[in-house]
Parts: sequence; C-alpha cells; structure tokens
Amino acid sequence: MHHSTDTTSWTPVLVMGLSGFVLAAVVPGVVRFTRRSPLWQRVSVPAGVALPLLVLLHGWAVLGEPLHTGAPGGAVVTEPLLLAGAVLFWLPVLAHTRHRLDDAGRCLYLFLAAPLLDLPAVVVVAAGRSAEGIAMIVGMLPVGIAAAVFTWSWVNREERLATVSLVSSPEGDSRVP
Repeated sequence: MHHSTDTTSWTPVLVMGLSGFVLAAVVPGVVRFTRRSPLWQRVSVPAGVALPLLVLLHGWAVLGEPLHTGAPGGAVVTEPLLLAGAVLFWLPVLAHTRHRLDDAGRCLYLFLAAPLLDLPAVVVVAAGRSAEGIAMIVGMLPVGIAAAVFTWSWVNREERLATVSLVSSPEGDSRVP
C-alpha cells in the first residue's frame, strides 16, 4: 500500500472546503458581530435578490474551472465577488436593515439556500472530483445548522410568547385574552 505525502493532491480539497466554510461560517460571524453597522443598511438588498445572486456566484466560482467558464484571473476575481455575495446573502438574516427577514422568512430562506448552494458541489462530485465536492458540502454545513438553530429559536420564542399570553380567568380556567 502506497501512502503519498504529496500535499498538492489535497490542495484543491482544502481550498474547496475552506471556501465553503468561509461563506457559511466566517462571513455570517463577521456580519453578526457587526450587525448594527450603518454600512449594512446602505448595501443590503432584499432576500429575493441576495439568495439567487449568491447561488449564481457560488455556482460560477465552483464550476468555472471544470466547465471552463471561469473569470479571467481566476480566484483573484471570483473569490472577492463570492465574498461580497455572501455578505449580501447573510444581511437579511443577521443584520438590522430594512430588508431583515422575520423568523419564518429566515427559516425558509436558509432551508432553501442550503441545498441550492450544494448543487455546484454535487456537480463536482458527479464530474469525478468527489473529495473536492464533498469538502465543499461539508464546508457549507453551517448554513443548514444555522437554519436549524433559527428554527429552534423561533419555535421556543413562540412557545414562550404563547405561555405568557395565557391568563387565568376568575374561575381558574386558562384562556387566551
């Protein structure tokens, strides 16, 4: 059995995984930390624009090289555009802007985004570069985790509000006011 120590074969895998992780975990962390920045109010776009924009940019960045449709300059061009798209994507979920989604909107948005953002990685897997595609899918897992966390928080918040809104009647029966 031959164990290669050549790291060049792992480079594309690490790049794909790291790229997915930056979009799915690092960018939202920065946006959340700076969620009250006045800059976000100026650059935010509606969720209906941000999601398709990121899906298209992500597909272009991931599939550009295998399909020979990448930008001249490669990652030097695509990665900054992809980061900008990721910021715009996370603003309706995390920042305090006019385009902020409500609880139900955030859940739907993130649960819709997770599989759409994985589609380019599925194409990479189907093209025979399974390690790279799986690395991208794993790197993007925080989007699905965020969807689950937002849903759980929303359900718990609604349950607390429902409990608080119940008042006891003089007869001791619980009723909604």
